[in-house]
Amino acid sequence: MIITSELTHKTKVIDTVVLGFTADPFVRWLFPDPQDYLTHFPVLMQHFAGEAFDLNAAFHLADYTTSALGLPPGSHPDEDSIVALLKAHLPAEKLDDAFSAFEQMDACHPDEPCWHLAFLATDPAHVGKRHGTALLEGTLEHCDKDGKPAYLESTNPANLSLYERCGFRAIGKIETKTSPPLFPMVREAR
Repeated sequence: MIITSELTHKTKVIDTVVLGFTADPFVRWLFPDPQDYLTHFPVLMQHFAGEAFDLNAAFHLADYTTSALGLPPGSHPDEDSIVALLKAHLPAEKLDDAFSAFEQMDACHPDEPCWHLAFLATDPAHVGKRHGTALLEGTLEHCDKDGKPAYLESTNPANLSLYERCGFRAIGKIETKTSPPLFPMVREAR
């Protein structure tokens, strides 16, 4: 696992996450049109976890087949920018559910200081090779050195077993009228 902050690495990390989320139920619910997805998801990702690059919390495997963006304790998504992006690019009939989902995410976030693992993705050409497991385990070692728990929202139920194998437990379910469910999960520090 490599921690990255250089500009060249930022682009490669973001590209991997964009590739890895192309079939994600929640993100593609937000941006079902391919062009909208390719245009707006990278911006949403930057607003949600762009600080990861400046805070030594952007991780990737050496070949960039898997990348992750985390937020260390005390850092948070840029909520104002997320709201502005959603208002500008989502249809009006989807906004209430999108805002509800993000509000529920905020409500599920533990009150105690913790790592927020915002994005973990593997290039679809490399899924099934345990790259996601390897990067997640390396990222969690980093969290454990801090002695802090880790938190995430799984946007894809297919990933729940991976997170559970790595010690996460579900703490609820985020649901709206029209969006796919999200699954907030916590892992205690070890």
